[in-house]
Order: sequence, then C-alpha cells, then structure tokens
Amino acid sequence: MLWSFRPQTRAFRYMGHKDVITSVQFSPLGNLLASASRDRTVRLWIPDKRGKSSEFKAHTAPVRSVDFSADGQFLATASEDKSIKVWNMYRQRFLYSLYRHTHWVRCAKFSPDGRLIVSCSEDKTIKIWDTTSKQCVNNFSDFIGFANFVDFNPNGTCIASAGSDHTVKIWDIRVNKLLQHYQVHSSGVNCVSFHPSGNYLITASSDGTVKILDLLEGRLIYTLQGHMGPVLTVSFSKGGELFSSGGADAQVLLWRTNFDSLNCKDVIKRNLKRLHFDSPPHLFDVYPRTPHCHEGKIETIEINPKLEVIDLQTSSPPVVDVFSFDSTTTTETIVRTLPEKGEAKLQCFLHPSLMSPECSPTILKKKTEDMNDLPSDSQRSVPLAVTDALEHIMEQLNVLIQTVSILEQRLTLTEDKLKDCLQNQQKLCSAIQQKS
Repeated sequence: MLWSFRPQTRAFRYMGHKDVITSVQFSPLGNLLASASRDRTVRLWIPDKRGKSSEFKAHTAPVRSVDFSADGQFLATASEDKSIKVWNMYRQRFLYSLYRHTHWVRCAKFSPDGRLIVSCSEDKTIKIWDTTSKQCVNNFSDFIGFANFVDFNPNGTCIASAGSDHTVKIWDIRVNKLLQHYQVHSSGVNCVSFHPSGNYLITASSDGTVKILDLLEGRLIYTLQGHMGPVLTVSFSKGGELFSSGGADAQVLLWRTNFDSLNCKDVIKRNLKRLHFDSPPHLFDVYPRTPHCHEGKIETIEINPKLEVIDLQTSSPPVVDVFSFDSTTTTETIVRTLPEKGEAKLQCFLHPSLMSPECSPTILKKKTEDMNDLPSDSQRSVPLAVTDALEHIMEQLNVLIQTVSILEQRLTLTEDKLKDCLQNQQKLCSAIQQKS
C-alpha cells in the first residue's frame, strides 16, 4: 500500500503478488518501487494511481529482501534458496548470484558506495561480498542466534545486525571488530535503521517496543511503546526528521524525532563522495573503538503515544485498489501493447535513474491514458475525476492554512515588538519624570 501524508487523501493498494509480500523499497529517486514475495517473484511498480508493474521470477524459493544500490542501477535480492542475486535495472536483467550461505538468507543490503553487499542468514553468519570480484571477503559468525536484519551505516564503515538472540551488534568492517553490543530487548530484534547522521540507531523487536540507541555514547536513550504486539520493521526518513514503524497489530505509526536537524540534500551530497571506486578508507568517522555492553540498567525515557496520538484507522478508509498486469504477461507482450516507441517508454520505466525529462512518470501517464488495462471510472466506487478534484482542493486548503499560520506568526511578532516599544516608552517617561 502507498500512503500519502497529506490529510484526507486516498491510499493506493497495489495488487499483483500471489502470496505474502516480505519486503518493499523505493528506488533512490522515488519513482520506482520494488517488492519481494513468497510467490518467488519480484515486482517493479510505478508508484502512481495507475500502478503499472513488471514482474520477474527472481528465485526458486520465497524472496525475503530487496535493496536498490545508491545510484538506482542495481537491485539485490535475498531468498530462502540460500542465494543472493544482483540485477541490472537498466535492462531488468540478471547479473550474478552469490552462493556461500548454507541456510535461508534473510536480508541483503548494498553499501553506500555500492562496492560491497552485506547479507545475513539463518546459518548464523553475516557475510560481506565484493561486487567487483563477486567473492565473500569477510565473515562474522555467531554461535547463539542468527541475524534477522543487517544494514550499513551511512558512511559504509560499520554494519548493524538485529539478532534473534535479543541483541543488537555494531561491527567495524575496517578492522573486523565488534564495536558495540546491546542487550536492551526481551525478545528477538526484527529490524534496525540508522539515522542519516550515523549517530543514532532505531530498533524494532518482538517484545512490542521500539528503542533508540545513542551510538556515540553507547547507551539506550528512548523506549517507545505504541504497538500491540511484535514490531516488525522501522525506518528513518532521508533527512532523519521522521521515522516509521510497522507491527503485527496491522498498524503503521509515524514518529517525529528531536535529533540532529539535517538537510536531506546535504546528507546525500556528503555520502556521494563515497561513491567513487578510488576513494580512500573512511578512517575519520567517529565511533567508539571499544565494545559497549549495555544491559539496560541505565534509566531511559519511555514514551507511550496511545493517549496523545489520534488513531487514523477507520472502518472504511479511502483506498483505491490498483490491479497489476496479469502475472503471465511478459515484457515482450507489454511492449507490444504500447503505442509507437513503446520500447523506449518501457526502458524509461525499468531504469528510472537514467530517465530523461520526456520519460517522466507524469508524461508517461498522460501518454498512456487510452490504455484500458485498469477499471474505468464508472467501475470505481468513487470516480477518479472527483477524487482528483478533492485532492486539488485539499492542496489549496493546505496552502491557505500555511499562509494563515505565517500571518499569525508575523502578527505575534508585531504585537511583541509593539509591547516592547510601549514598555521602553514608559521607562523613558518615568526616567524623565524622576529627573525633573
């Protein structure tokens, strides 16, 4: 499902997979969405109201994870067939497989510079792969539990693992050393997410809590209790001002942070310098050099938003079902259904990182209005034109609300200045009277 943060707007529910969906991720440009499923396929979606998608069979077993490289040109998939596969998004073509795990692979992630891939498996190992040589260059083993999730920090110097043994571990891949070891959860940890600054880590656990760790001080700082049941996933926004959590209680919660204020573009620009193959090792990144074992004894702040946040769930939410192409439809048949130059348009859809202005999703959407692959307006519960008009009205109302808010702030400032002027005038008058 694709949700809008604007109030009173509809959500889109994309339907195409035949089994449970295990992972979704936006491309770096945000104009493509990848989804993995237990039906052994991966789908690439255009995230708009038409929801066009392309499907390919990725593995011989359920797919557990999808991840785009930072430049958006490659996709890594991890599966229960014990392999990781890398795909070229330019041609939607398979490139190579990585085989060394002896059990289900739960997660695979690209490093920020795209030179490495980290993967975790139920064989109780975490492996680092070189994308150039296609070889396993490092291996971290655990004798107690296995990692459910693993990811690189924004600088690409460390990895964090979410363990089934209730632990969170930070490894420095430059010196192959365990830096930090947190035992703050009472059940398995399902997911972690780094703040864009790299100074904080958020964790999701089956004990029903979300916890925030300060990596510079090596301690737990917040415990968040908003879900009724296991928390399955968490993720920071690109700028770090927000993060979301999803749980087994069928709820998605959106949280606002009070961490470092970062500009999303500045963060991306800072990390882009690490996308060059000849860049030197990142030796100046600040992280503690000794393990920090934390047993949860330090008093932390516990937050329960149930009494503070309005529940946006309704019995009939405004959801539009978007049906995909038939799963038997191949790439060639999709190309044949397009008008003239259809192949070029399809390539624009498959490699958004190389998308030219005339191949933008907006223009493609206008050029394909005559395609009848989706239900017509008369078949929808709410006509599309009406919902578009309502969304436009809501946008205009939001602009008016912001304008009024700005005017209120200016009026408040003016009143404060006027009050200061009156107070100064009274002080001057009283001083003059005292002198006379």
